[in-house]
Amino acid sequence: MTVKLSVIMPVYNEKATIREILDCVKSVDIDKEIILVDDFSHDGTRDILSQIRDESIKIFYHGQNRGKGAALRTGISKCSGDIIIIQDADLEYDPNDYHKMIAPIISGKADVVYGSRFMGDQAHRVVFFWHRVGNGFLTFFSNMLTNLNLTDMETGYKAFRREIIQSIEIKENRFGFEPEITAKISKMKCRIYEVGISYYGRTYEEGKKIGWKDGFSAIWSIFKYNVLNK
Repeated sequence: MTVKLSVIMPVYNEKATIREILDCVKSVDIDKEIILVDDFSHDGTRDILSQIRDESIKIFYHGQNRGKGAALRTGISKCSGDIIIIQDADLEYDPNDYHKMIAPIISGKADVVYGSRFMGDQAHRVVFFWHRVGNGFLTFFSNMLTNLNLTDMETGYKAFRREIIQSIEIKENRFGFEPEITAKISKMKCRIYEVGISYYGRTYEEGKKIGWKDGFSAIWSIFKYNVLNK
């Protein structure tokens, strides 16, 4: 089966990594388009993006900083591929995992695939203990309300059949996207798979952006979209 992949890359202040991650994505041997959404970067990232001349890369700019969820909402609306995958603009997730991520969809077994950082035997950088605890709690709380058995609800690597993700109204503007989308695809009775992926986590000194406030926001989002049915 021949498929076209749409890679959505939300970008915010990633001057140090944007060139390298784009080279990595472009090197993956699969028919694809790359949808870049710059969420009002102010570190010089926009200057780099303005120099890109590649027909496979479409770039959209937000006029103000609106958050990762808002950038994904913009990107999803612009995709034309059969499968959509989310790629952060840092170097935490490896594009060489694309084939593994989309295989269950191509084979007709899955509608959605989550790339789990906590299963399998892939390489993982050792970083923060309390982030691992927090991720475990959020996944556990989400699983309680969705009745799924995910190992990594908060993963940044998610792949969707295009018609699935484009049919969902995404409301969250920041990192609440992850629990929101999980709640909504569970209610749609989507066939969800997980695959183990490699993960090279960043420190805050290296540019990691998510913090404890986003953890509390995620808890609220889990409750809001599973219990209040927003």
